[in-house]
Amino acid sequence: MAAAVELSSRGIPVTVFESAKQLGGRARSVLHNDTQLDNGQHLLLGCYRETLRLIKLVGGNEEQDFLRLPLQLDLHGHFALKAPRLPAPLHLLVALLKAHGLTWNERMKSVRFMLALRGMDFRLPRDMTASELLAQHGQDSDLAFKLWEPLCIAALNTPLHKASAQVLLNVLRDALNRTRADSDMLLPRLDFTSLFPQRAADYIEQHGGRVHTSCGVEAIVPRDEAIELVTGQGTHTFSHVICAAPPVVAAKLLRPIAALENSAALIDKLEHQPIYTVYLQYPAHVTLPHPMLGLHRRFSQWLFDKGRIAAQPGLLASVISAEGLHQELSQEELAQRVIAELKEEFGIAETPEWFKVIAEKRATFCCAPGLQRPAQQTALVNLLLAGDYTAGDYPATLEGAVISGVRCARMCLPGRK
Repeated sequence: MAAAVELSSRGIPVTVFESAKQLGGRARSVLHNDTQLDNGQHLLLGCYRETLRLIKLVGGNEEQDFLRLPLQLDLHGHFALKAPRLPAPLHLLVALLKAHGLTWNERMKSVRFMLALRGMDFRLPRDMTASELLAQHGQDSDLAFKLWEPLCIAALNTPLHKASAQVLLNVLRDALNRTRADSDMLLPRLDFTSLFPQRAADYIEQHGGRVHTSCGVEAIVPRDEAIELVTGQGTHTFSHVICAAPPVVAAKLLRPIAALENSAALIDKLEHQPIYTVYLQYPAHVTLPHPMLGLHRRFSQWLFDKGRIAAQPGLLASVISAEGLHQELSQEELAQRVIAELKEEFGIAETPEWFKVIAEKRATFCCAPGLQRPAQQTALVNLLLAGDYTAGDYPATLEGAVISGVRCARMCLPGRK
């Protein structure tokens, strides 16, 4: 949708084929018990400039669409950090020095680490795992568990021992090192389909394009200087095609094309990490102490109070990112574990009216050190790849997906180099 909006904004009509009934891919809403639920809890950072630009372009309003909070990490009862309204990076350094749940020695270690990263311009001579980097800079296990692991899991959806240190540094550089507002957390007040994809579809059609849902592409067939797309509704010919399918689907579409063997092979090598979201509908009076907070060494990693965020009273969401023991539980067992944690941590004795577990088992690629990701430009000049898994500085994030789409769109423009 980012690619389609970018082209539409430049006067180029586009056609979008979406295999699902609903737009948005892994950032979409679903209806359950007359309640709109996102298929996962997504938040934006203030540094997500391209995503925020496109939301505004298609008619969004940042102040109305988001609850904007200063950078804060709260692991209930174990750790708390909140950035003051000071210029970057001073806001982070002060936040680290005043963090609750760390010894003074640990706070100083974290400050020295951030200053060392600034000194090396957030660039490593060679990539390594995030845990190796932390060990090199004296970040002991308790500090890693409370501060760096939650940040790494939230940003990369990959455990510390598997995560690329360089990609983590790319996120820290953009979110924490430029302006204070870049580190702000933006929690959507409305469901994700409404936030961008549906507005984008309206924008595309207003600019002469077309959006087809429930219409997947079955084959991509290069024809001289054009490309044919075979769909359930017939064959269509275009000058350029941007393949923005999930990695597994993209590889299936590319594999029959001999010239794209390398791109398909790179996609096939990607490993994936899950994200589970457990929604619980409690009575309307049930709330959490903050709109968003974390738990320490629990199944639930992050909790979202949708009543405080999105005017959905009593609706709580528990997010469990990356691989872990939760994958061995049934959905019923996992929901009961989360219910028990909420009772133990916050004294919530009420029984939820219902629960819904959404398991995205291939939510993101595993962001490993030195990972070679497929380029947006394929061996065919008029066929491009868009997706958060394609080459770029960012892990599998909304901003990474949007940047790839915008990059593809610009590669399609007449006269590009």
